[in-house]
Amino acid sequence: MTRKEIYHRILQKQSYLCIGLDSDIERIPRHLLSEQDPILAFNKAIIDATKDLCVAYKPNIAFYESLGARGWQTLEKTLEYIPDTHFTIADAKRGDIGNTSRRYASAFFEQMDFDSITIAPYMGEDSVSPFLSFENKWVILLALTSNPGSSNFQKQHLQGHQELYQLVLTEAQKWASPEQLMFVVGATHPEHFAIIRELAPDNFYLVPGVGAQGGDLEAISRYGFNDQVGLLVNSSRGIIYAGTGEDFAEEARKAASHLQLQMAKLLEERFGQ
Repeated sequence: MTRKEIYHRILQKQSYLCIGLDSDIERIPRHLLSEQDPILAFNKAIIDATKDLCVAYKPNIAFYESLGARGWQTLEKTLEYIPDTHFTIADAKRGDIGNTSRRYASAFFEQMDFDSITIAPYMGEDSVSPFLSFENKWVILLALTSNPGSSNFQKQHLQGHQELYQLVLTEAQKWASPEQLMFVVGATHPEHFAIIRELAPDNFYLVPGVGAQGGDLEAISRYGFNDQVGLLVNSSRGIIYAGTGEDFAEEARKAASHLQLQMAKLLEERFGQ
């Protein structure tokens, strides 16, 4: 899916919402445990209830691989169930030496046909470049994450008072164009969005941390928008666990709709759409 296609789908749906499928067997409604594949049944219900409100889905790979071979089968079936109109993100946070990265890339881009994958940049360009060799596939590079521990390394000052995450943003843009490279920028750091947008003006950002982690959607959008929106704002727990009973899908829809309506207003204010 191209950047232009993502932009047009955002405008069509009046939404830049990404829903994280962090589907935990210990948190899904108990009545689903009688299903042959409880996680798949949960994911299908969430997708059916929210697909008209979002533009992307992001399965968190840890919740699937922790279940062994059966979890991988559930992941594949979930990916097949997501409509082709939606951007898909393998939230895998891979990053290793080149020949290992090539195998990871093959797993998620060839064996499973995800549109994109999250990558940790710590090992440098040669660990990222294998993922960039696939046509019409995206790398979403961790820059400034939403967790409290992000300050341990990502916000450390380097020579010249540049912070480490800022170096990641500037260096990585030498590796790929904004047609193939996105960055993870956490919603819990709204005060940094203005400078981040200056450093990477054309790239899309995947923004976790809205919802359960308390990110400010309005502030993120005000400082994070570019001329093609440039944001995919993710909510996982705040949507998929909005309800715990048999009406969990309806409650998920209400939570997703609440965010989508806010997004529609912000898009109208900025783009007149």
